Amino acid sequence: MPANSKHIAILCNQLAGSGRAVLLTERISSELVNRKISFTVHTDEWPDDFEGYADVWIIGGDGTLNYFINKYKELKLPLVIFNGGTGNDFHWFLYGEINFEKQIETVLAVVPRPIDIGKCNDRLFINGVGIGFEGEVARELTGKKKRAGKTSFMITVLKKIFSYQSKTYQITTDGKSFARKKYLIIDINNGSRAGGGFHVAPLASVSDGLFDLVVIETLRPIKRLRWLPVIENGKHLKLPFVNYSTVKKILIESDDLIQFHLDGEYYSTDKMEIEIISNKFLFRY
Repeated sequence: MPANSKHIAILCNQLAGSGRAVLLTERISSELVNRKISFTVHTDEWPDDFEGYADVWIIGGDGTLNYFINKYKELKLPLVIFNGGTGNDFHWFLYGEINFEKQIETVLAVVPRPIDIGKCNDRLFINGVGIGFEGEVARELTGKKKRAGKTSFMITVLKKIFSYQSKTYQITTDGKSFARKKYLIIDINNGSRAGGGFHVAPLASVSDGLFDLVVIETLRPIKRLRWLPVIENGKHLKLPFVNYSTVKKILIESDDLIQFHLDGEYYSTDKMEIEIISNKFLFRY
């Protein structure tokens, strides 16, 4: 379909990025007007369906994407995400350090490709799940105004890194059971980055039908601080206290309340059943 014959739905999360999403929506709208491409912007209320649209462009971050895929679980139209959120980790995973003009050119030209997503209990996720220390960080950040990038995440990490007490988990994957013991972090990754710039799963792919599972054993606080920059830069997968594997299904159980995030949004439960869903959504990237 020629670009100028499209009718594009633009969905803006007005709360995303402390107003960044609104400004970015205005910029995108202006660009599409200049290109004589038809579009409709939805802000306060998103439509029940997208009949008559060719593409859906989403302006927000990982949390916005999480809301979208759970609201429109069966949508088959091509999707685009613009970095209107705080961390924008999944945007980075698809587009890298792309500038605005280049992303517009790219998404108007490329053929959409299918991507995998995850399901955790009854909720879908697109980028990843973080359990344990990451869950506590997400809980601390809930309801607070966040700075752009990883600043807010890093401040909270440093605030919690010395005081957090690792919990005991039972982890069961496709055919393997981990020892029931304390773990600092359990990460189930579809994308490669979280927290606005932590490369927790540097080898991840959204088209291989697999999660990248990263399990970090409990560490003394000074060791956590020592290895934090290494994990941030994605150089940790071969460290002796890190267990890395690729899996399709994971079961997490604990006698304690399990604190975790899905795409940065905080939740808690007593049991987590997680599985990959291959080729679920189409994205232009």
